[in-house]
Amino acid sequence: MLLDHIAIGCESLDEGCVWTEAALGVSLRPGGQHQRFGTHNRLLGLGDGVYLEVIAIDPTATHSGPRWFGLEQFRGAPRLVNWICSTGDLDADLARAPVAAGRELDLERGDLKWRIAVPEDGSLPLGGGYPTLIEWAAGTHHPADRLGPSGVRLLDWTVRHPDADMLRASLAPELTGVPVRFERASAPAFRARFATPKGEVVL
Repeated sequence: MLLDHIAIGCESLDEGCVWTEAALGVSLRPGGQHQRFGTHNRLLGLGDGVYLEVIAIDPTATHSGPRWFGLEQFRGAPRLVNWICSTGDLDADLARAPVAAGRELDLERGDLKWRIAVPEDGSLPLGGGYPTLIEWAAGTHHPADRLGPSGVRLLDWTVRHPDADMLRASLAPELTGVPVRFERASAPAFRARFATPKGEVVL
């Protein structure tokens, strides 16, 4: 299981991009629309095969049903909302997940094709404590490789959660790539530490 990308949620994509670009000191790249969930995004390569997406409900989309990443209930200023881990066998990882991590969906956008686990109500497993699981289709050119260097690199990712001990025991042995840490906290939250052109930044 590999940390694939992290997500910043926002009420409007423009607001989220302004906030993220000011924080990291670089410009985001164009993303796209997710018709299945009525959302859109912009992206940033973070090195080491990882990328960041800023994601929001697309006001121009015709959509019914819940959005993913808990965006239906998102309110307030832009902030980190989710982490997504890639797997080579989504079915197997879902079968042994200690929580209800969602049902498998086949999605595509252009030449990007992937399978992803999303709970029926669009919420995040354990409020985001457990990662969203994704399996990229064979032959898919990964978004991080398309984005190229940005001058920003993700140094580590911290999950804060009431069940941090359980999450650490379940996930730490499986995770590779960018370091992921778990800390006990009263409510789910995230911390990301970046190396940027203006120095170290923590969100």
